[in-house]
Amino acid sequence: MDYLSVIAAGVAAWIFGMAWYMVFANQWMDASKLNKKSVNRSNPVPWVASLIGSILVAGMMSHMMEKSYINGIEESLLTGLGLGLFMVSPWIVSNILFGQRSRRLIWIDCGYPIIGMGIMGVVLDSLDSFWFF
Repeated sequence: MDYLSVIAAGVAAWIFGMAWYMVFANQWMDASKLNKKSVNRSNPVPWVASLIGSILVAGMMSHMMEKSYINGIEESLLTGLGLGLFMVSPWIVSNILFGQRSRRLIWIDCGYPIIGMGIMGVVLDSLDSFWFF
């Protein structure tokens, strides 16, 4: 496992997540029954936890791709998209539905890991052959 690739893939997906939730901020807050005053943006804990979580996911994804002999941008992208869609999203959907939260959250909260893990796959594949150490 190439640790630099894992960190880069985790950071790339984390940055994508920031952009994703900036685009859908109003819809997400509305569906979550939050508002700009109730969201504490100065608390670093969610940001740090999210970054660490993203790096951990990238590490496991790297391990899975290595053990499954997944190579190439297309295979890596499809692996990431598939893991996000078929492994992560069903858990999120269950949490949203059992929590009796708005179904509009499904599209926002599931879109992030699906696309984010696709990005991770591409970064892992691209950088795995890039590093020389």
